[in-house]
Amino acid sequence: MLPNRVSSLLLLVLALASCFTCDASVVSGTPPSFAAGTTGGGNSKPVYPTSIKELAAALSDNLPRVIVLKQGFRFANTEGSKTEKGCRQKNNIDCLAKKNGFLGQDSIQPSFSSCDGTAVTVTYDKAALNPLVVGSNKTLVGEGSKGVLNGKGLMITGSNVIIQNIHITNLNPHLVWGGDAITIRGAGNTAPKGIWIDHVKISSIGRQMVVINFSGATGVTISNSDFDGRTKYSTSCDGRHYWGFLLLGKKTELSLIGNYIHHTSGRSPKVGGTNGETSVVYAANNYFFENSGHAFDVSTGGYALAEGNYFGSVKLSSGNDAKGNFLVPTAPGDCRAAIGRDCKLNVLANSGALKGTSQGKVASKLASVKAMIKQFKVASAAKLSVGSRNFGVGGLGNDAA
Repeated sequence: MLPNRVSSLLLLVLALASCFTCDASVVSGTPPSFAAGTTGGGNSKPVYPTSIKELAAALSDNLPRVIVLKQGFRFANTEGSKTEKGCRQKNNIDCLAKKNGFLGQDSIQPSFSSCDGTAVTVTYDKAALNPLVVGSNKTLVGEGSKGVLNGKGLMITGSNVIIQNIHITNLNPHLVWGGDAITIRGAGNTAPKGIWIDHVKISSIGRQMVVINFSGATGVTISNSDFDGRTKYSTSCDGRHYWGFLLLGKKTELSLIGNYIHHTSGRSPKVGGTNGETSVVYAANNYFFENSGHAFDVSTGGYALAEGNYFGSVKLSSGNDAKGNFLVPTAPGDCRAAIGRDCKLNVLANSGALKGTSQGKVASKLASVKAMIKQFKVASAAKLSVGSRNFGVGGLGNDAA
């Protein structure tokens, strides 16, 4: 009997060791490009919140923590609703007059926004306007396809953060200003740094899919994620979400790697727009599909390099803002002076031209991230497909990251 007992004990020890190993490696892959070196909660023992209160508390401080979502969280109706005076902007008035089968968006009316249409009464779920605060040294990972945040987004105020394999959805999609999915903003003048957002899905929201606030943020990579703009309500009156990415900041450095950005109508992404600020974006191996407006909108203070991206059925692959700075290679060697290697070319299929502007000014702004761009192994432009067992593009562990 003793050998059997010893054998059983050994099996138990091995099982526990195996479980510990699983806990220590809940993140799949390593942060690529600008977010290289980000560790999040590191090897902290994972916690598994079962209530909204537990989840909010686990995320909000600055202690190292690994948070695993083994279930979805429904925030809609948990903080009540509010009815107030809002606005029906002219574009929605025009949309209703078209009677084309699509609905526009009315607007919550913040103090800094004007109304070019008529006043209306709007009702919204309050939870979507109060995002979960994410402090420093956090890893938030969803298990399989369980990690759904229904009715509330994230506000990343800290540094060294990993967000992987979650789905943010249902943020007052009928209203502009109805809620942002992921906001990155510093506390005061302190800009967050070291943020990896990977295998995330965003759908059915009121405002921005991703916004970096005026504080800016550096060392940010968004990879292998699914930005799904299909919606019942759209500012463009065509079932496509307009409010994609708004990338601002005193100093912002962000890389977009291997994402599927589809059924949008603008700001996919918008880079810069404010004098005295600098937003640097490196975009590689993304798949832009079914955009009825513009994809890249590079404006004042915006500096972007796009290589190896696939544009399919995109009306305007880039906007026409002459104040932006956008490097678009038309030959592989066009990038060598800026990043020290040849570029992969972008592919346009049934899409409008991708036009560079003030391309010579981009190289100097890439200086601090040049080494990371040079080392990144860019693939040829290709279509992408979403994963079947997890959120985002492809299977976890088999992607650009």
